[in-house]
Amino acid sequence: MTIQEILASEETRNYAFPVTAERIFLAHAGVCPLPRCACEAIEEFCRRGSRHAQENGWVNGQVLAARQVSARVLGCSSEEIALLGPTSLGLSLVANGIPWESGDEVVYYPDDYPANVYAWTELERRGVRPVALAPERPGAITWKTVKAALSQRTRLVTLATCNFLSGYRVDVDDIGHRLQKRGVLFCLDAIQTLGAFPLSVEHVDFLSADSHKWMLGPAGAGIVYIRKERQGLLRPSLLGSWNVRSPEFVAQDRIEFEPGGRGYEPGMLNLPGIIGMTAALKLLEDAGIDQVAGRILELRRELVERLLPLGFEIYGHADNHPESSTSGILTVRHPTKELKPVAQALEEEGITVSCRQNRAGDMFLRFSPHFYNTSEELDRVVEVLKRVC
Repeated sequence: MTIQEILASEETRNYAFPVTAERIFLAHAGVCPLPRCACEAIEEFCRRGSRHAQENGWVNGQVLAARQVSARVLGCSSEEIALLGPTSLGLSLVANGIPWESGDEVVYYPDDYPANVYAWTELERRGVRPVALAPERPGAITWKTVKAALSQRTRLVTLATCNFLSGYRVDVDDIGHRLQKRGVLFCLDAIQTLGAFPLSVEHVDFLSADSHKWMLGPAGAGIVYIRKERQGLLRPSLLGSWNVRSPEFVAQDRIEFEPGGRGYEPGMLNLPGIIGMTAALKLLEDAGIDQVAGRILELRRELVERLLPLGFEIYGHADNHPESSTSGILTVRHPTKELKPVAQALEEEGITVSCRQNRAGDMFLRFSPHFYNTSEELDRVVEVLKRVC
């Protein structure tokens, strides 16, 4: 269905997204509710798995479809896709699989989500020097910010495509192209944009993203991208009977990995999760990622227009930020209100948002609508906020 078809009537919207009949959900930067298509795909797996082995021809076709739709969304080959989640698993595979040399440097942002911090700071035990980025505003990482942190020993730069708190969306193509020309590896934590905004891996070496946020898929199912030219460099750090060639399941004397992304999948895949993720990705693909992105930005603009008159202040916002650096995340604070009780009051009225805090301990409300949310729902949010604020 197109976005227009989904939004054409409440009956259609409630059918495609059952959560909309229960509550107003504005927390997709956290853990999303599942659309009907993902639930039905998982139910079909369960029905088939109750009558036959869970691994069968239909399931194998679904796994192949998952690789294919993931590759289309990223603009890469399906042989560059490993079907692994959560995000931290893929990032750890990259951190642990590169043949680091003592004195190598990895550039990271210490106020990213912890999954994209710990995997890199832990490398210090192996003689790798973590170099912290220091943007002028929270999460506002530009090429200028990255360039200032580079040295002749920089081996890899790792960024989130979007900061989970400020919502700043980085220019992946610009930064990646410049790093590529310098021979520096580029890794992405893409969980806060994949599914919501177009994303090309033309200048990216590694990427990881679980499906439980903007991809509208189940928790624990995800996508790991390993550029073909880097698969010889990145040694799989998890080994099992699936990614090491084992004819007739007989262990061999020599370790020889399966080709492509399969070489990073050590054992049985999260089949129900992957099948649900595939259905959700196809829903987004049918809606059109460009159209999804446009709709999300439209809803974010509407939220800004409604919240500013209520005294809320936008976190990390700058008037000169282009829309290309704007995401579906809108994080706000209030100069006089305690926000945890506000979030609880919204929840009691059937409105789900997130409470988050920064390193300094400041508390924020984080709104993150998806394309299927409506202006009428935002009006209801304002109605409740006016009463509780």
